[in-house]
Amino acid sequence: MPSNEFLSTEILAHGAYLCARRLGDGAAVRHAGAGVAALAERLGLQNEFVAGTGGARESFAFLARRGGSPGDIRDDDVLQADWVVHVVSTRGDVVREFCDEVSKALAPAASVRVLGGVVQPRNYTGAAMNNWAYARQVAQQPGLVMPNAFLVPMSKTAEWWRKDWMERHTYFLPRYDDAGRMVSEGHALVTESGIAHLLRRTYRSVTQPAGPGAYDFLTYFECDDAHVATFHEVCAALRDAKRNPEWRFVREGPTWHGRRAASWEALFDGAYPPFGVTGTQGSGQLGTFG
Repeated sequence: MPSNEFLSTEILAHGAYLCARRLGDGAAVRHAGAGVAALAERLGLQNEFVAGTGGARESFAFLARRGGSPGDIRDDDVLQADWVVHVVSTRGDVVREFCDEVSKALAPAASVRVLGGVVQPRNYTGAAMNNWAYARQVAQQPGLVMPNAFLVPMSKTAEWWRKDWMERHTYFLPRYDDAGRMVSEGHALVTESGIAHLLRRTYRSVTQPAGPGAYDFLTYFECDDAHVATFHEVCAALRDAKRNPEWRFVREGPTWHGRRAASWEALFDGAYPPFGVTGTQGSGQLGTFG
């Protein structure tokens, strides 16, 4: 059996999402987080909302709640989050300091759940797949161009992790019968319609599977208003186990929908009201390579 020793464990970057829920007056949260942008500047992080950042791995972002839907894994800290703050850096100490300082600053006014992970090399992606799935993907755009953000944490089942990596790899590709007829499309093909329209980012747990209370994958997407429907169409395709057998091994956390904001203050200007929980069990959720 091929063992995991052949999979890369190199860490290219560290990332985290801070999911904040107000404990009282929103004005108190606004005041408590007034120094977040200055902290980010001191740590050498760029604001992803601004043109030209382009998905740099030294950046931060502010997201304001639009709604959410529950998944297989109950997690009210994510589902009910009023705001999400993202941070990514090649320097792990920077991400830890950012998360610690922001959590401490918001503590009197908001509860904060930190979801963290890492960026690692793509283990299953050869040259052709890279050119097909990644070279054509949309790059991060300014917040005014692609304002929608979706945070979708998830894990794979114990049965998935008992499979060797070669078997896991087969679930991402189409499957054919002995006559050469395609019997299932697999993860890659069912997501094709989103390649050019959905920015996607995945952080993995340092250990796989993740420990208790943690997620194996933190998946995140951005799109313009015209392609919110594309996001949900791709979700539906991924969740169809006949088309994508991998989904039998996925356990989804909540899907959180937000709007990107230019600044901490913009989170509270009334432009992005929290609409409350919407959708149905497991609606609008995506899988990931892993």
